[in-house]
Amino acid sequence: MEPLCLTSAVEIPAPGPSCFCTALFGAGLAAGLAAALGQEVHCIALDLPGFGRSEGELDVLDASVPALAQTVLQAASALRLESFDLAGHDIGGGIAQHLTAYSGQVSRLVLMNAVMFDSWPVPAVERFRDPTVRAAATDEQLLQGRSKATRLAVARQLSDEELADYLSPWQNPARSRSWMAMAAAADAKYTLELIQALKAAAVPTRLIWGRDDEFQKISYARRYVNEIPGSDLVEVHGKHIPTEDSPKEVAAAVLEHLRN
Repeated sequence: MEPLCLTSAVEIPAPGPSCFCTALFGAGLAAGLAAALGQEVHCIALDLPGFGRSEGELDVLDASVPALAQTVLQAASALRLESFDLAGHDIGGGIAQHLTAYSGQVSRLVLMNAVMFDSWPVPAVERFRDPTVRAAATDEQLLQGRSKATRLAVARQLSDEELADYLSPWQNPARSRSWMAMAAAADAKYTLELIQALKAAAVPTRLIWGRDDEFQKISYARRYVNEIPGSDLVEVHGKHIPTEDSPKEVAAAVLEHLRN
């Protein structure tokens, strides 16, 4: 991992176009996808500040979708990328939509089980918008909640080792505080206000969705492709983290989109 604008990145060089991957579950998830893309795409998998292996700690003002979108642009600038493909998962997908709508730098977009329209925040996240809830939450409670959410995000049974890998960054209390800051800043207005700009940009977009996701329902993905020009949908077996349940299918769908 290398520090980058308080953001760590896993970079997998290749002669093809550059693709940023952002994911709320960390660069480990994004890096797994990046590795699956082989030698065709130059992938940079980002951990957002205060998440995963990154430095820093988010506060509420730093944790909104527009603020985090600026962090990705800072990373692109540091890497001297004037344009790039972009893949985003969960709130990382909200960030990706913001960049696609406003930056003029996104060539192609991939959204995996991403927040969109008014699909978020889900109740388990929304409760942390209350400062009294955040103040009362303990590190142990947050770790237990993340463990439960991670198991619910995957259709197959994660091994203890796999779960421990997802949870390992949460051993740092700063990561828990950063997550609560992001939860406090979570607001559907940030994706609802993008709709007209996304329609106007009409950037080629592929949605790849675990059809049994309990957090981000597939009905939102179907609505997106009905409303946003240039978008299509590939449904795969799985839940909120489709790279765990259908890794080959997800990688093939991403590559097909980026090749075109």
